[in-house]
Amino acid sequence: MSVLSDNLVTFAILAYLVAMIGHAVEYALGNTRTRVAAAAPVRELVGVGGGALPPPAPVLSSTTADRSAGRARLAGLIAVGATAAAAVLHLAALVTRGLAADRMPWGNMYEFVLTVTFIGVAAWLVVLWKRPSLRKLGLFLTLVMVLLVATAELVLYVPIVPLVPALNSYWFVIHVSTIVFASGIFLLGVVPAVGFLMRNGYEQGKRSFPYTLAKRLPGAVGLERLTFALHAFAFPIFTFAVIAGAIWAEAAWGRPWGWDPKETWAFISWVVYAGYLHARATPSVKRNVATWLAVLGFLTMLMNLFGVNIFFTGLHSYGGLD
Repeated sequence: MSVLSDNLVTFAILAYLVAMIGHAVEYALGNTRTRVAAAAPVRELVGVGGGALPPPAPVLSSTTADRSAGRARLAGLIAVGATAAAAVLHLAALVTRGLAADRMPWGNMYEFVLTVTFIGVAAWLVVLWKRPSLRKLGLFLTLVMVLLVATAELVLYVPIVPLVPALNSYWFVIHVSTIVFASGIFLLGVVPAVGFLMRNGYEQGKRSFPYTLAKRLPGAVGLERLTFALHAFAFPIFTFAVIAGAIWAEAAWGRPWGWDPKETWAFISWVVYAGYLHARATPSVKRNVATWLAVLGFLTMLMNLFGVNIFFTGLHSYGGLD
């Protein structure tokens, strides 16, 4: 089962890569504008030195444009199919890993990242099912999936080991499952957040990098609303997870809060995300300023996951890395 899980992760990465390429093809072809060629008579200039005007610039025929649009749509549909296939492989890898370990597959950084990324891509497929117009955002989502899942496989991988005694509790399922779920939604939420910041700049006339990357994304207003909806959904779950962690700490260590590095960074993340939601609800705060707080919140989550596990030692040091 362990070997099967490892192979399924590899196949999932390849499927995410295929999806990313498909989205990139759609992204490249999707801005073709239909321009119908019209036969215009050549006008002659009357008078000395008169002559024919230069021929009009070549235009793209409607047939060629339709063909290009059809190819873009096909590439996008293939990308969505590859993303769905990758999600199935991803889920199968988690299930087989859990069966091999005889526990929930959340005991170290490798398993945690695999689970968070699966939640993110599963939530993305739900969003895409409800709002197909957001499909071009899939290029950035699949890029994130390739980077994170490949990092988990190549850098964070550890063999299956039993849980440390402190994790051997029913609170393990309650606390970690809610943290994982909220983190996966936050992971998805940062994609439209960054997309909004780029698209908003592009709509305001900015034509430098990285704003030009957003010229084919959906409108800034829709991206900002999606960002808010995802964060508003995830934040209460994250809040419950932090509270559940404090209750578990009381049962395991005799105190609900001890400013352990991971507890501290969880609190920082909570404050930043609360600040984002408050700023988003405040009319005087510009939407791009509020959205920067959402991006900052995700950076604190990354610090909590990678930085704390790698560079700090504490009661929550379950990364599994040597």
